[in-house]
Amino acid sequence: PGAQRGLGGEEQDDPAGCPFCEGRESSTPPETYALGPPGRPPDTPGWRIRVVPNKFPAFGPWSRDGDRAEGLFARRAAVGRQEVVIHSPRHVRTIADLGSRQLELVAGAWQARAATAREAGFPYVHALVNEGAAAGASLAHSHSQLVWLEEEPPLVAQERDAQTAAGGCLVCRVLAEERQQRMRVVEERDGLILLCPFAGRQPYELLIAPAECETDPFASRRLAEALILAAEGIRRIRIAEGAVPLNLWLHAGGHWHIEVMPR
Repeated sequence: PGAQRGLGGEEQDDPAGCPFCEGRESSTPPETYALGPPGRPPDTPGWRIRVVPNKFPAFGPWSRDGDRAEGLFARRAAVGRQEVVIHSPRHVRTIADLGSRQLELVAGAWQARAATAREAGFPYVHALVNEGAAAGASLAHSHSQLVWLEEEPPLVAQERDAQTAAGGCLVCRVLAEERQQRMRVVEERDGLILLCPFAGRQPYELLIAPAECETDPFASRRLAEALILAAEGIRRIRIAEGAVPLNLWLHAGGHWHIEVMPR
């Protein structure tokens, strides 16, 4: 879900009235976290990274015992919390235009909020970036979403089960073969690998993962470098194809990695 719904669900790109730009702090819910100079009052200019609750969350603080059914039509309420990480006080439209230092601050905010989520009883945090209306963004100002969850998403759990059945880390096996073949590896640096997966779901799909198996991105010093490498991959796509809508998400279970899906 986007941070703020536009008319008809389209992406809104109005720098003059953007609620995420510096100086318009009153246009968002009160911040839950920010990086800025010492002594800066909350919800005032001067910040470099700002985190606020999502105005239109898909997950909320509903009762864990309510709206639940089992069997063929099993269902339950979407219990959790949803926050927006505003990547820059400037009206930047893509993480590809953020510098390395700013992306380090984004990673630091993700890690700080993940620690807070765990303390609150939400062990899994799903971090994602939507860019462009076709990818679900409703505001052009670069931002990410953090969804606090009570358990791993189903696909993450399925991958973990598959790894158990296979007797080892599947991501490690994929990376080993890709490094041997050298056909789809785009970049390798700082202990990370950027590659285009075999039989990608979309053209230019990207995978960024630590070369060595790591299980917790929110405790890893490589998370910032992974975002920097993802931004490098997106810049290359933009050179080849222009401004392409895309989704980026952090797969934080098992051998953690970032997936980038152009639309």
